[in-house]
Amino acid sequence: MSTLHAIIIAIIEGLTEFLPISSTGHMAIASAIMGVHGDFSKLFEIVIQLGAILSVVVLYWRKFFDFKKISFYIKLVIAVIPSLAFGAAFKSHIDEMLEKPMIIALILLLGGVVLLFVDKWFQKPATDKEEDITNKKAFIVGCYQVLSVLFPGLSRSAATIIGGMQQNLSRRLAAEFSFFLAVPTMLAATVKSLWDMYQEQPEVLNTDNMSTLLLGCGIAFVVALLAIKFFIGFLQKYGFRLFGWYRIIVGLVLLILFYFKVIG
Repeated sequence: MSTLHAIIIAIIEGLTEFLPISSTGHMAIASAIMGVHGDFSKLFEIVIQLGAILSVVVLYWRKFFDFKKISFYIKLVIAVIPSLAFGAAFKSHIDEMLEKPMIIALILLLGGVVLLFVDKWFQKPATDKEEDITNKKAFIVGCYQVLSVLFPGLSRSAATIIGGMQQNLSRRLAAEFSFFLAVPTMLAATVKSLWDMYQEQPEVLNTDNMSTLLLGCGIAFVVALLAIKFFIGFLQKYGFRLFGWYRIIVGLVLLILFYFKVIG
């Protein structure tokens, strides 16, 4: 992976991490188009997601460092358990799916169709404060996150926000809880990926590659810091429909390109 490839993928990650369009899917497609392959590229795409996610900690630092409200941390732990369990159990399945960008393109398209109708399905939210999210609701949102773990391209953000809205959370609160949940999720995924790489191929974690990881995390963090503010405002005002059409168009274009072997 060249420095230019790393920068491009990191920008894509920062722009898409909090949007319901699948950052994992976009990075996998971009890597396929640029011909970026290998174990380090897979590790890079996981680790830089943590860089983007850390923007949430900065923007919501009062929430994350308010140690008087233990219930907030309990909810995050409860919500993250399903995806950690399924992620560990189906790691080989997930890795295999990420090697098939055509399947990711199809999931992007189908997920877009779902987003066209989400706003009509959940029109009367009853919960608009984080304190009112029960442990049960948090767990159910965590179960929705499992779908994005099992089907790369679905979008962790879309799955958890829809899960929150299905539990009667407002768009804003569902989006914010999705962001909060991303922190322990991606922290765990990053630590496990780095540890597995250290155990299996320690030579990959050389000085040059570690510098590339830090560069990618830094770029993803800065870009995501700008994108997250935009998304909250846009979601409250316009909902999911535009993101749905975007996913459908991108999915169709990619499937056509794959069909005619323009990209492989």
